[in-house]
Amino acid sequence: MRLFDFAFCHEYERKIQALSGLCPEKWSFGNNSDNIILKNYIEHTFLKLQEESNIFQGDSYALFNTGLFTIYYEPIYAYFTENKIENRQKWYFDGFYTSYQLGMMGIVSFPKRANYFENPSDLVFDTNCDIVPQYPHIFGDPENFLRIPESVRESPNKTMLFDGAVKRAKFMIDGNYKTAVPQYYRKRIQLLIPICLISESIPDLALVVSKNEAGNQYLGHTCLTLDMAYNNARLIARPDSIWLKP
Repeated sequence: MRLFDFAFCHEYERKIQALSGLCPEKWSFGNNSDNIILKNYIEHTFLKLQEESNIFQGDSYALFNTGLFTIYYEPIYAYFTENKIENRQKWYFDGFYTSYQLGMMGIVSFPKRANYFENPSDLVFDTNCDIVPQYPHIFGDPENFLRIPESVRESPNKTMLFDGAVKRAKFMIDGNYKTAVPQYYRKRIQLLIPICLISESIPDLALVVSKNEAGNQYLGHTCLTLDMAYNNARLIARPDSIWLKP
C-alpha cells in the first residue's frame, strides 16, 4: 500500500515544504526547489515501515517515524488523524511533528525508525575483493546503456574505458572507504561506486555492486544516474561522500 492509499494527503506539497524546514538539507537536485528527494524519501520510508509492520495505528490516530531529525536531533514523525470524509482512506495526513510536539498532544509511545541492515559491515566496501562488471547487462540493456555518456557508448574501446574507470574507483575506495556509498534495493544492501568515464575526477555514473554468494568478489550489476543513486542512498542516511551529492 502506498502512502496516498493509506491516507488522504491534503496539501501534501505544503507539508513536505514544512518538513524541509524542520530538517534542513538539500532536498532538490541542482537549482530546483521541488523537494523531490524528500518526497521520494518519505514515500519509500513508508513502504519499508509497512513491510516491517512498524506503522502505529490506534483508534484515533496513526504514526510513523520518518527517520529524520531536527537540527537539535529531535526525531520527526508523520502524524495522521481519522479521515472525516466518508468512503475515502481511513486516515488523514495531519503533518510532521517532533516527539516533543506529539508529547504535548498526550502521545508518549513512539514507533521505531526503519531498519535497513542487520550487519554494519555490509555498509563498508571490502577492499580485499575485486569488482567484476556484468557487461552483458551494462552494455546490453537499452535503458542502462543510454545512461552511459554518448562518446563512450559509440567508442569501440568502451569496455576498456569502463574497466579503467572501475580500477580507478577501487583506488578511490582504498583511499577513502566513504567513497563506496550504501543503498537499499529489493531487501538487501548494495554499494554504489563512482564511474568516471570522461574526466578521471568527475563521476558520470554510479555502478551498483554487491558481493557474490561466495563473498570473495563484488558483481557490478547495473549503472544508475547520479540522481537515481542519490535518491536510493538517501533512504539509509545522507551520503557523506565527496562525489555523490544532489
